[in-house]
Amino acid sequence: MALDIERLRVLVEVAHSGSIAAAAKRMGFTASALSQQLAKLEREVGERLVDRGPGGVRPTPLGEVLVSHGERVLGAVHEAEDAIRDARRLPREHLSVGTFASAGQALVPAALATFRRAHPQVRLSLLDIEPPDGYGLVTSGNLDLLITHRYPDVPPASAAGVHRARLMTDPLRLVLPAGHRHAAAGRLPLAALTADEWISGAPGVPNRITLDGAARRAGVELHVAYETRDYAVTLALVGAGLGVALVPDTTLRSAEHGAYLVRDLDQPMAREICLVHRPRPRTPISDMVTYLHDAASL
Repeated sequence: MALDIERLRVLVEVAHSGSIAAAAKRMGFTASALSQQLAKLEREVGERLVDRGPGGVRPTPLGEVLVSHGERVLGAVHEAEDAIRDARRLPREHLSVGTFASAGQALVPAALATFRRAHPQVRLSLLDIEPPDGYGLVTSGNLDLLITHRYPDVPPASAAGVHRARLMTDPLRLVLPAGHRHAAAGRLPLAALTADEWISGAPGVPNRITLDGAARRAGVELHVAYETRDYAVTLALVGAGLGVALVPDTTLRSAEHGAYLVRDLDQPMAREICLVHRPRPRTPISDMVTYLHDAASL
């Protein structure tokens, strides 16, 4: 059995996009033509590779295996294209960066502005990617640089075929409503906040995993009354006096001043903000990495 690389590309795009229509738009196909290519690949393999449902398209277990291999194959093709471009001394025309919201606010604008001044000929694109997604896009070469995070107690995402390095440590700060009974305290134990209502993500969301793990280690039970993964919403709820929360320092750095107080836990915690790219980044990717480190050090 010989796999067709373009059909592999179709499968990878469908897996990344989550729908036939989105993948077709990205690849410049009609949805019908892309579905036909996917069906041909399934006939070659002899088994269904994706499940179609109301929530979109998801790879089957065998499809996941083939997507993983396909990402690496496509990444190798991109590496070969880059090597040819370098050998011919052709300038790079495009650089794609993926980031999550708070890094997009606190770190990315300054880095992109510096990059634009240094490389005006390179077209930039920015994608909104919520961790832990995005690794496969880097592996396949569809994304040049990913800014992602890892919270305490959250297992690291698989980084096969890519390089992941810490950009910065981002402390998790305790945010209290103005006038909170512990407003005068500099540092607080979780045990002092068991009577408060908490604001955090739903179970399984990284910041909720971290909060639950901290409570477990402290031997306390915390009541999460309001579930949101959006830190702007979190700060608005805290400012309205509805509860307390743990919020990353980078988010507070770029947030508008509100009716809340920022304190620290007596057992500090921090998330890691990381950069993910292919193992041997060439200019201008390496320059963007430098500019992001400069922005993180401000």
